[in-house]
Amino acid sequence: MGRAAATGGGRRGARRWLPWLGLCFWAAGAAAARGTDNGEALPESIPSAPGTLPHFIEEPDDAYIIKSNPIALRCKARPAMQIFFKCNGEWVHQNEHVSEESLDESSGLKVREVFINVTRQQVEDFHGPEDYWCQCVAWSHLGTSKSRKASVRIAYLRKNFEQDPQGREVPIEGMIVLHCRPPEGVPAAEVEWLKNEEPIDSEQDENIDTRADHNLIIRQARLSDSGNYTCMAANIVAKRRSLSATVVVYVDGSWEVWSEWSVCSPECEHLRIRECTAPPPRNGGKFCEGLSQESENCTDGLCILDKKPLHEIKPQSIENASDIALYSGLGAAVVAVAVLVIGVTLYRRSQSDYGVDVIDSSALTGNSLLLNSAMQPDLTVSRTYSGPICLQDPLDKELMTESSLFNPLSDIKVKVQSSFMVSLGVSERAEYHGKNHSRTFPHGNNHSFSTMHPRNKTPYIQNLSSLPTRTELRTTGVFGHLGGRLVMPNTGVSLLIPHGAIPEENSWEIYMSINQGEPSLQSDGSEVLLSPEVTCGPPDMIVTTPFALTIPHCADVSSEHWNIHLKKRTQQGKWEEVMSVEDESTSCYCLLDPFACHVLLDSFGTYALTGEPITDCAVKQLKVAVFGCMSCNSLDYNLRVYCVDNTPCAFQEVVSDERHQGGQLLEEPKLLHFKGNTFSLQISVLDIPPFLWRIKPFTACQEVPFSRVWCSNRQPLHCAFSLERYTPTTTQLSCKICIRQLKGHEQILQVQTSILESERETITFFAQEDSTFPAQTGPKAFKIPYSIRQRICATFDTPNAKGKDWQMLAQKNSINRNLSYFATQSSPSAVILNLWEARHQHDGDLDSLACALEEIGRTHTKLSNISESQLDEADFNYSRQNGL
Repeated sequence: MGRAAATGGGRRGARRWLPWLGLCFWAAGAAAARGTDNGEALPESIPSAPGTLPHFIEEPDDAYIIKSNPIALRCKARPAMQIFFKCNGEWVHQNEHVSEESLDESSGLKVREVFINVTRQQVEDFHGPEDYWCQCVAWSHLGTSKSRKASVRIAYLRKNFEQDPQGREVPIEGMIVLHCRPPEGVPAAEVEWLKNEEPIDSEQDENIDTRADHNLIIRQARLSDSGNYTCMAANIVAKRRSLSATVVVYVDGSWEVWSEWSVCSPECEHLRIRECTAPPPRNGGKFCEGLSQESENCTDGLCILDKKPLHEIKPQSIENASDIALYSGLGAAVVAVAVLVIGVTLYRRSQSDYGVDVIDSSALTGNSLLLNSAMQPDLTVSRTYSGPICLQDPLDKELMTESSLFNPLSDIKVKVQSSFMVSLGVSERAEYHGKNHSRTFPHGNNHSFSTMHPRNKTPYIQNLSSLPTRTELRTTGVFGHLGGRLVMPNTGVSLLIPHGAIPEENSWEIYMSINQGEPSLQSDGSEVLLSPEVTCGPPDMIVTTPFALTIPHCADVSSEHWNIHLKKRTQQGKWEEVMSVEDESTSCYCLLDPFACHVLLDSFGTYALTGEPITDCAVKQLKVAVFGCMSCNSLDYNLRVYCVDNTPCAFQEVVSDERHQGGQLLEEPKLLHFKGNTFSLQISVLDIPPFLWRIKPFTACQEVPFSRVWCSNRQPLHCAFSLERYTPTTTQLSCKICIRQLKGHEQILQVQTSILESERETITFFAQEDSTFPAQTGPKAFKIPYSIRQRICATFDTPNAKGKDWQMLAQKNSINRNLSYFATQSSPSAVILNLWEARHQHDGDLDSLACALEEIGRTHTKLSNISESQLDEADFNYSRQNGL
């Protein structure tokens, strides 16, 4: 060891002093020549001579290595006896220099020019605190001079834009701002904007500014600004195109001024008109509001009989007309009284048939009674209130506020037969329907009613309802021997069919679906459903290598608090456990990431994830979001606050329903950690602007029982709040929505919006990563090119005494358990790479894989050194789709 160290030190020392040795040899030769001519002894040192220090005519410039091509660094100085390069503090070997010498005719001084080549390998092998750098050092009789330091960097440009521009609809003369953050690159990419594939020149259009942080700003939108906009990023390596953003500039219609009144018609009326042409609506703008035609009496109300003015009518005609009006009024009154008597009689008979002792008079107003069908026919209702600010049961609020106002009766019992509930339209499934709930209960001035059993409280959570849902989402694709990827857009569910999993000359139509109805998996005891029920098929299909199924989940992953299981539904409809995610198994493999579980399987079917909380600290991740829309009453605005499992498919169901209801997302959804500590969830509306908006008393805070939230995977859960404007001129709404678990976490949603659609900023529901191309087949479906994949498998499938085989590959990719599963596969490395493909379907982080391979040290050529013909040219047509 000591000898090797000494040898290495000697080599470095020799390399460091080599330029000085060369200079000394030159000086010695010159001195020897002088000694021979004059017969004098050689001097002990280099004699001084008149002259100047070297002056650099050309210094090395910063350079970038493109692909695998070396770059040349040059420098030129005068007067110069020698010039050497020094890179990263080390002298470059003399043999690596190419030197040229000439004479400056104007000054007679010697000019020396030197250049060296720097390779990609040299730059990659350097691991210092700064970039790779080189510097020239030149010698003359008077001493040395140093040039500037030139940095050498490897040029690249990532595939994915950090932010793509988003389409917008803006009113005419409004401001348009399209954001663009180009891909990371060295050197930094320059950005150019295209409109309908033509470059935009901001210097020739003062209305357009493209200088602010690569964004495109159109100060005042014109109709001609509508079009498809694309952000182009380019550096010395490559060019990249962003997704196109469609901009629509619309014009709302306006009314021309009213025309003059027309002449008086034979019907004693004249009219005027106006048209929606100043301007007419364009590009989807709103049509004009109000009437387009208006008419009125043109004789000041005197035209009352036979279309003649009053002064032309004879007195006898007036008397006849008055008599007719009098008799008509009396007849209508008699008919109305008769109908009322008959109605009251029938109503009393119907009430006696239903066996109601006493019923609130508010039943005549059309309000319906909301009762749980599980209640007994004889229900005694009474309560005593202590006046909490945030009431747990909305019935409390209604009974408190309305008992003294609407009903003077007290301590009254109500008997309700089941047939009466049927006649009022109460279904078997208890749901809460907004305001229609409390006025048919008897009220008393003493605020005292009988107590309901706790199990009957669940249906009375105010405005908490279940959404109508579709039974399933479904997608299909045809796959063959080359394999591919099947994605359910915006759900987090995907299926990876590896290359070679399907025999050659065969092809299958593979389908995948998500159950959006009532789950068929019924939880036992404390077990809860943590994922959607995902079906893939056909069930009789046989694969030769495991496929990867990715299922999202809502658990805050921790082996200390959760016991998570993978379950499969049998042909008989029963669910059986396949494995626990922490178990060792050779039949399948589960890799649990923070938001999804990647499962390697060899048979199709219906799968789901369930969790059994081990402690009260087990946490489910909930996505909380607020939607808003105008109600039928033009002064009211409805807020709906959702608390659903944090899986993309659960939120997609909410989005789909809100689109049908005309709801708009008002704030970016946030995550709430909901503990399994049996405490309920409170949802409150805070900081409502006074004198602009109001909310009904005792309805600003609502509470949801723990069980409804903990098992909320069955139906999307939401609370509704109704706000009322004081005046129609109020168009802006700002408030806070507080969602918190008692003795748990809380989350705040900040609402700052306009209730007018034209002024509201659209918030994107989903990223666009998997919104297109649900089925990708062949090589374009995979991030790792097939040729590179084969080389990796050939390298790591072979056992190695030092452990640098597929087990090390698994470890470097954070696969540390159940390695016996991979040992049973014909190519363990291929299965590990399949799992990598499933985990990185959106980012395609080849750099992390390259780093893992480099750390192992088994590959002779790193992924970053693979020729462009293998990485770019072979995959050019689909690299942008895959995010490479």
